Amino acid sequence: MRILGVNAVFHDPAAALVIDGTTVAAAEEERFSRRKHGKRPVPFSAWEMPEQAAAWCLEHAGLTPEDLDAVAFSYDPALALPAPEMGLDDPWDALRQTYAREAPFFLATALPGLDPALVRFVPHHVAHAASCGIAGPHRDNAVLVLDGRGEASSHLSGRYRDGALEVLAGQRLPHSLGLVYEELTAHLGFLRSSDEYKVMALASYGKPRFLPQLREWVHGTDDGGFRAHGIDWAALAPARPPGTEWTEDHADLAASAQACLEETLLDLVRWLHAHGGGRHLTLAGGVALNCVANARIAAEGPYEDVWVQPAAGDAGTALGAALHLATERGDPCAPMPGADLGRGWSEEELAARLAEAGVPYDRPEDIAEAAAEVLAGNEIVAWFQGRSEFGPRALGHRSLLAHPGRAENLDRLNRVKGREEFRPVAPMVAEHRAAELFRGQLPSPYMLFTHEVAEEWRERIPAVVHVDGTARIQTVGADSDPLTARLLAAFERRTGLPTVVNTSLNTAGRPMVDSPRDALECFGSSPVDLLALGPFAVRRGAVFA
Repeated sequence: MRILGVNAVFHDPAAALVIDGTTVAAAEEERFSRRKHGKRPVPFSAWEMPEQAAAWCLEHAGLTPEDLDAVAFSYDPALALPAPEMGLDDPWDALRQTYAREAPFFLATALPGLDPALVRFVPHHVAHAASCGIAGPHRDNAVLVLDGRGEASSHLSGRYRDGALEVLAGQRLPHSLGLVYEELTAHLGFLRSSDEYKVMALASYGKPRFLPQLREWVHGTDDGGFRAHGIDWAALAPARPPGTEWTEDHADLAASAQACLEETLLDLVRWLHAHGGGRHLTLAGGVALNCVANARIAAEGPYEDVWVQPAAGDAGTALGAALHLATERGDPCAPMPGADLGRGWSEEELAARLAEAGVPYDRPEDIAEAAAEVLAGNEIVAWFQGRSEFGPRALGHRSLLAHPGRAENLDRLNRVKGREEFRPVAPMVAEHRAAELFRGQLPSPYMLFTHEVAEEWRERIPAVVHVDGTARIQTVGADSDPLTARLLAAFERRTGLPTVVNTSLNTAGRPMVDSPRDALECFGSSPVDLLALGPFAVRRGAVFA
């Protein structure tokens, strides 16, 4: 079966292609359109399809729309209720539902030759569940989905057995942990449905002194659900106008909400284990991108291990919808092979792009050694290798790298990227060395957990140690990513450090670099010393001599 999965209704439009149960490609529309998150999550944008991402998925597999057996759309408008019945104050939500019902025809327009009768609606949280429960490494697993909203709910608890999902609980709207965190994001002066990770970072600077009050509004119930609605944020701390300095009150409010979220998630996880059993837990939904909460679930929860979909937000529902439909139609589905599911370029194609750009470049004997030499000299490397990542994390394919042993590199990279000063950067570490430096769930290939930095390493790698003594790490295995593993080994030979700073290759407000053109534009506009584009090296000194 050749099944195209599509996410489009809210934000992060994306497409994914599953052929005979194997994940072949997955990409977010923002990487093509260069518009962060693809679009804003308003009812008026629900008609916008991931046209370029879908077309690329088909092109990558050598298919046309006529070759598809089905299209799985990760939202079922038949399950939605009028906004007032869901307790939502959105007078235009009916427009979103209208656009969702017409999705087959929008897709047929976007992909000429597609028969709209091939489109099947997959419930939003079922698509989320499949994105972790089927795409993850264990065929039998418990699954927990939490996000802002789906059709009429914000949560799903269930279990997969032999590839089949049994739903055990769900939370109806308006109660939503995701929407609560979005509200807080806006109250703290950030962009909701976009900047929630900034709130998570700010929380480390505060104390949870508002936690008792928040528990009255947000808490688990004894039926596998929760209460999370109607918080009077202004009664706790004043709103922060966008662009102004944050205060102790703002940091304390962020810390309190983060702690309350973690407590509620642990309640849900324990309920799920008590009613569903099992050894393995998988997570998806936008809330699952909260790596601090994930780490606490892994450390204090009842499961042996926790696996989080690297594209846990709505983009991942494109893959989940396709996997769900493939399973439903009898295809045995394999775990996703990794997060590098997007576009890639051959050496010949990269050389042609460099020639077109007219920039001087060279081809070192080993690009890993060349990059390690630059990093050891405390210069910044843009690392563009292989296929791009699916999801919001840079995982050694579209990364900005720096020396972790220089404390000033945190501020330096935040200035390069135009980010807030309180936001941390992450370490990329050789998988076989990770346990020496970091305490927490290992391996951690997708940068979705925080880890405590070993005391003896904190002064050696200060650039990647957050104010609370943790780091959001990515482990790199020699088998899964031999080139990046070789870079890490080369850097360690020069510095004695088995880790480098890894942050996404982009600047604030822009999507992660995806194409060679994007990489060259970012290199040209940022103080980056070396662009490692495949096997080729573009050096700032040569370009701007």
